[in-house]
Amino acid sequence: MARSQARSKRKYTGKKYKHFRKKRKRELERPPIETRVGEEKKKKQRVLGGNQKLKLFSSLYLNVTDPNSNQTSKVRILRFDSNDASKDYNRRHILTKGAIVETELGKAKVTSRPGQHGVLNGVLI
Repeated sequence: MARSQARSKRKYTGKKYKHFRKKRKRELERPPIETRVGEEKKKKQRVLGGNQKLKLFSSLYLNVTDPNSNQTSKVRILRFDSNDASKDYNRRHILTKGAIVETELGKAKVTSRPGQHGVLNGVLI
């Protein structure tokens, strides 16, 4: 059965909504891309309207911007630090927007959405 982003079948009280139609292609949902630190692996995916999304499965490098000097450089990720998005993501070292990693320049916070943008961007903290 296809994953869907359509309205839930149930109200917050638990009562069922009246069924009025089946699933639509535009409501398609795909499993999340769980980006990790590792050898670079990307994949292009066609999405609605013929557009393209670049999925990033793993990467060793991060584009880091220094907010003081406004300089951006590509640096190696040394290790995963934390991810406040989810305890599970934190335990499994999954990189999402807001995750904190240790780089050659210091700690950096991920500002891009690697599963959707296909690139890891961050800001020094």
